Amino acid sequence: MFDALPAVAPLDEARLERAVSRLRADLLDAQYSILEQGRTPVVLLIAGVAGAGRGRLVNTLNEWMDPRHIRTSAFGPRDEAERQRPHMWRYWQALPSRGRTAMIFEGWYSEAINARVERRIKRRAFWHTLHEIQRFERMLAMEGAVLLKFWLHLDADRQRAHFRALERDAATRWRVTAEDWRANRRHKRICKVAEEAIRLSDTSHAPWHLVDASDAAQTELVVGRIVLKALLEALAGPRKPLAPALPPLVVPSEQPAQPARAPSKPMRKDDYQPELERLQGRLNLLLRHPAFARRALAVVFEGMDAAGKGGAIRRITHALDARNYRVHPVAAPTEHERLYPWLWRFWRDVPRDGRVSLFDRSWYGRVLVERVEGFAVEADWSRAFEEINAFEQEWTEHGIIVCKFWLEVSSDEQLRRFNERGRQRFKRFKITPEDWRNRDKWSQYVPAVQDMLVRTHTEQAPWNVVSADDKYRARLAILDALCDRLESELG
Repeated sequence: MFDALPAVAPLDEARLERAVSRLRADLLDAQYSILEQGRTPVVLLIAGVAGAGRGRLVNTLNEWMDPRHIRTSAFGPRDEAERQRPHMWRYWQALPSRGRTAMIFEGWYSEAINARVERRIKRRAFWHTLHEIQRFERMLAMEGAVLLKFWLHLDADRQRAHFRALERDAATRWRVTAEDWRANRRHKRICKVAEEAIRLSDTSHAPWHLVDASDAAQTELVVGRIVLKALLEALAGPRKPLAPALPPLVVPSEQPAQPARAPSKPMRKDDYQPELERLQGRLNLLLRHPAFARRALAVVFEGMDAAGKGGAIRRITHALDARNYRVHPVAAPTEHERLYPWLWRFWRDVPRDGRVSLFDRSWYGRVLVERVEGFAVEADWSRAFEEINAFEQEWTEHGIIVCKFWLEVSSDEQLRRFNERGRQRFKRFKITPEDWRNRDKWSQYVPAVQDMLVRTHTEQAPWNVVSADDKYRARLAILDALCDRLESELG
């Protein structure tokens, strides 16, 4: 693949200067048009062999365009905070909002390639990482992003000559490190692994561009022209629809078990209170288990309005150390959040090792309220099922225990609770005209809920369907299920 790279005929100095001058002006115009349009995020990933001028290229692109609207991110070894979160977490933090540009130096491919070159991961794990990256890039493309990937290449002889030339000059000797020479010795293996990664991840919506980097000025011109062409195409209008989605990474397991019919007689408080305290104590001890220090817990609550999500969350938090949990009440995305891919705001809330995150509503809003209310078109909420499954799998593969609860409340019980909230001053804030309007769409929510439960009930993140007409029994059932899951996961 790299051996077949065509040599670029160099331009003389005068022609090169004129070409660069025109290109800079055109790039700046296109960048500002993209910014004003506010529809398309731009992601430029710069990778390649050591000594190929990746850093110089990043600096040059920042110089040619307006760097105030470019976020440049460089990724080296992971720090402590990054090691405590799923693999793709740090890359989600680098994504640009619509209209802006992200320059990614040493991004998600470099990390995977280096791990494979150093034999820290097997080939199967390497392919799995590439599959994960493909899903990530496809999601970006579905969100309208322009994604360009560049591999800057030097053959081993030119790389070695470049390093020697730098070392001969006292002013540039510092640029060459022991790691650079190590990369030169492993040049053949690096290229073999990189070729495999490029071949398996070169798609129409996230194409690779292989560039001969033997002449730095020509490299910058070639890359700049490719970027300009892509920006102009984005300004001309939406691209053609993507090809069918990748094969499912996870297959939904059997449908979640439906809750047993609740006894007709409500549970008495005298029976409820001691059982609540017992389960809270059990939960507290489980979260102090030594094994949990290397894990994390994400608890997701969904249900119709007034199903008791908030009450259930409070009974959980009463058992926890306030320093180790966070409750995330999820509402409609803000104007700022709508500038990013729809899952972006949830990636910010990934719990660290030893911590608990509780979600009062969650990413399932895309396939529930956004579907029913028409805030998401069918193409978007339909693809969300697969994206949610992949999203949750990334969390669970990192060691996060994902527990999901659907609180099943009847229409009659919901009406009773609505009326009760309206009568009590301290509960009036819980009932709004929006709740009544949602109740009118009950029949539209039922099939949406059924689709959600069936299509996102997976082995690693199963749904627990809890009968919620009796709040006491529902809270106990949730705590019991949560404890059972933790015992199973922690051994």
